[in-house]
Amino acid sequence: MWPAFEFQEDRLILLDQRLLPFEEKYVVCSDYEEVAQAIEKMIIRGAPAIGLVAAYGVVLGLKKQANDCSLNEIMEMVIVRLSRTRPTARNLFWALERMKRVYEEVKKEGKERIIERLTQEARQLEVEDVATNKKIGELGASLIPQEATILTHCNAGELATAGYGTALGVIKWAWEQGKKIKVIAGETRPWLQGAKLTCWELRRARIPVTLITDNMAGWLMRNGEINLVITGADRIARNGDTANKIGTYSLAVLAKENKIPFYVAAPFSTIDLELKSGQEIVIEERAPDEVRKIGSSWITYPDIPVRNPAFDVTPASLITSIITEKGILEPPFESSIIRLSKD
Repeated sequence: MWPAFEFQEDRLILLDQRLLPFEEKYVVCSDYEEVAQAIEKMIIRGAPAIGLVAAYGVVLGLKKQANDCSLNEIMEMVIVRLSRTRPTARNLFWALERMKRVYEEVKKEGKERIIERLTQEARQLEVEDVATNKKIGELGASLIPQEATILTHCNAGELATAGYGTALGVIKWAWEQGKKIKVIAGETRPWLQGAKLTCWELRRARIPVTLITDNMAGWLMRNGEINLVITGADRIARNGDTANKIGTYSLAVLAKENKIPFYVAAPFSTIDLELKSGQEIVIEERAPDEVRKIGSSWITYPDIPVRNPAFDVTPASLITSIITEKGILEPPFESSIIRLSKD
């Protein structure tokens, strides 16, 4: 699998996910503003990947420091700009917090040493993410029956991470164990991450995948054609309420009605311990034209009013288990989360 991103000294190379599955082209970012715009324009997506790319954006920001700015000033400017790109993704803020913490430790040293340490930290975050995802895959695969049809939503695979994936990592681990699994991928309007990205990844991995429109899931569940649902997450509150791509909440309600397990797979860093519940999660609202158009084609009136929340929140009561690298969390989630946060 080609990486979603690669850092090379003075530049960050990103696979342009907007063009998949038909074109595999890369975008080169040479400063933090280009990184910020790449995140906002959905060239790179997925909470873990966004955080990692932002970490490298910090490195580029200090490397391209303006002569009339102090390191403290440019660091603050870079952190503020990157933190405004995707407000719902917890891993973005987690990664920036890690980078800021390292900067505070070494800010009295020379610029070269500071950049060296920040680069080391960004690379360490990337290494940790791959290891985290593989552990999530290993633990989560234990929940997958020997034969199963799995519904997933949006994309939580290699493209959304440094490698292997979270929700798709669980699916891949089960596949590698020889389990007879099939995947149903919801298209995931309005950006069609399921149709474009998840189908691309699974086809390359030779895992059987069937695409459906988002409004077909309930009927397939009712007909017994889906055995379980597994998704990723962009932010999880302390009580287990989970923000993920818009449409996830609907699937969780349908799964509950049809007595189908609903699993969330995410790094423990996706959990925001400062938030008591999902009511405190900030939900990003995106541009109206993302709904009015598919690609460059209008599908409705150009001036029709639009709501375009990018995420919704699934209450903890609808989630069967949350799979993290530290363990599989079971209800009541708050006690499980607090216990593992101390390890």
